[in-house]
Amino acid sequence: MTFEAQKLDPRVRRTRQMLFQAFQSLLAEKTFDLITVLDISERSTLNRATFYDHFPDKFALLESMIGERFGALVAARMAQGDGTCETALRLLILAACDFLAEISSGCQKNQRQFEPMVESQVKEGMREALILALHNHGTENPELKATMVSWAITGAALQWSRERKTSADQLADAILPTTLKVVHP
Repeated sequence: MTFEAQKLDPRVRRTRQMLFQAFQSLLAEKTFDLITVLDISERSTLNRATFYDHFPDKFALLESMIGERFGALVAARMAQGDGTCETALRLLILAACDFLAEISSGCQKNQRQFEPMVESQVKEGMREALILALHNHGTENPELKATMVSWAITGAALQWSRERKTSADQLADAILPTTLKVVHP
C-alpha cells in the first residue's frame, strides 16, 4: 500500500493517533531518552511489530507527530483566509507563532533537544504550503521563493517565541512586507 493510500485508510490514522497519544503521555512523565519503543507500544496497547510497521524508530514517530500537528494547525488557520496572498502569508506567520508558542510552553526544560526537529518541521510544512500556492499562481522560481520565505518566517517566529516582546499580530505586521516582496517582487 502506498503512503498516500495509508494516509487515507482510517485504520492507519487510528493506529498513528494511538501511538502519538501514548508517546505524548510518556513525554509528560519522562525524558525522550528514557522512552523506549516497548514503552510506547505498551502504553498504546499495540505490539512492537505494529509500531515498526508505521515508524522505524521513536525519532521518526516524534518527527511525524510534530509535522502532522503543525500541518493541522496550518490547515485550520488557512481556512480563515480570503484567498489573497497577503492574508495567506499572514496566516502562515500566525500559525508558526501559535505552534512554536504551544511547543515552547509544553516542553519540559530537558526536552529542548526537540527544537531543531520542530524548527525543521515548521520550515518544511510552510515550504510545502508555499510551493503549492506559488505553483498555482504561476510564480517564477516557486521552490526557491518558498524556501526563502519559510526560513524567514520560521526564524522570526522562533525568535519571537523565545522573547515574546510583542504579540504574534505585531510580528506578522513587521515581517509581512518583506515576505510579500520575495513572493511578488
